[in-house]
Amino acid sequence: MSPSPVRPLTFPNWPQHDARERDGLLRVLEQEGWWRGGGSEVQSFEREFADHHGAPYALATTNGTHALELALSVLGVGPGDEVIVPAFTFLSSSLAVQRVGAVPVPADVRPDTYCVDVESVERLITARTKVIMAVHMAGQFADMDALGELSDASGVPLLQDAAHAHGARWRGRRVGEVGSLAAFSFQNGKLMTAGEGGALLLPDEDAYREAYLRHSCGRPPGDRLYAHLTQGSNFRLNEFSAAVLRAQLSRLADQTRLRGQRRDHLVRALRGIPGVVPQARDARCTVMPHYMAMVRLPGVSAERRQAVVEALVAHGIPASVAFPPVYRAPGYWDGPVSGDLADLVKRCPVTEEIGTDCLWLHHRVLLADTPVLDRLAEVFAEVVTGKGRGTAAGNGATGNGHLPTTGREAVSGNGAAPLPRTGGAA
Repeated sequence: MSPSPVRPLTFPNWPQHDARERDGLLRVLEQEGWWRGGGSEVQSFEREFADHHGAPYALATTNGTHALELALSVLGVGPGDEVIVPAFTFLSSSLAVQRVGAVPVPADVRPDTYCVDVESVERLITARTKVIMAVHMAGQFADMDALGELSDASGVPLLQDAAHAHGARWRGRRVGEVGSLAAFSFQNGKLMTAGEGGALLLPDEDAYREAYLRHSCGRPPGDRLYAHLTQGSNFRLNEFSAAVLRAQLSRLADQTRLRGQRRDHLVRALRGIPGVVPQARDARCTVMPHYMAMVRLPGVSAERRQAVVEALVAHGIPASVAFPPVYRAPGYWDGPVSGDLADLVKRCPVTEEIGTDCLWLHHRVLLADTPVLDRLAEVFAEVVTGKGRGTAAGNGATGNGHLPTTGREAVSGNGAAPLPRTGGAA
């Protein structure tokens, strides 16, 4: 007799919207201009976003990757410079460095928070290091205390990649109160979204003026003479996206509180499953918005992890494998780099592990009611242990239906794309 079909779990939709987004879009449709030069939505959003994050200034951009590129440009990064980036992050963190002609230098991350390891960063600082990029992984602040001390001692400024950290706080301080530039993303899956979009928080007027020029083809506000005062590009956000983002921002605080409550509930349940280790939270991160619910399955191979993800998805749970190490993406090697693959693997052992055994659940699961989360945890346990209908057996699990906890595969087979060439700067 064939087993009964699985009844998928259901979770809140994402993105979410209501009359606030609809009203905002109509406001733009009926106003005189649909770009920031002729409307008011972009400027209003920038003020509101800056206020929400405790920053003096915010500048809206076309997307989060462009926000990083713009920040690097404002910080004076260019060809031949080095920027230290976490080895475990979405590829945009390193691609933005390469797009301004500089060299991304991957640093290892911590095994508990998945944020950059400060000791690894310190070992990589050279005379060519122009910026240290800190990624707040899944909304968990990187160690800004230690990074701040290192920045002060070395004279190398910090740049926050806060694409996951809308509304986050470190020791009660908001992202814009930490004192460094911070780049955000509003891509479709982010905690607030207009499909695409980004923003850059800036700590002073000089930085804002420089960023404005560079994001608008070098032209100052209100320019009628085509006075291109510096190099730049068109990174301007449009009025429709800004109107949507104003509505999205209005519900961010309530959603953050709900995700925090639901995440605590889910983590308590997941911690009871053998072989499942949720991402840790640094107590100094006083508000963590939980962009993703990330967990590790230590010792599990990439194939076994993929089997777990596929079984979860079959149950209606929005799951995905975590990012591979940035240096394992072929695109990483299509630009200026330093060192070779063997060197990078050797100096980033934690990233190698996380890139193999980590997976994440979309943040919309954390907007679900607790009974749904209880069932999610039950399915997770069934999938990982191979007991019950939710087993991953037959999809890459061992013969007894259990996922192994030993026998890591070789680093050249961590489930990433085929390995790129192994040396030299591009």
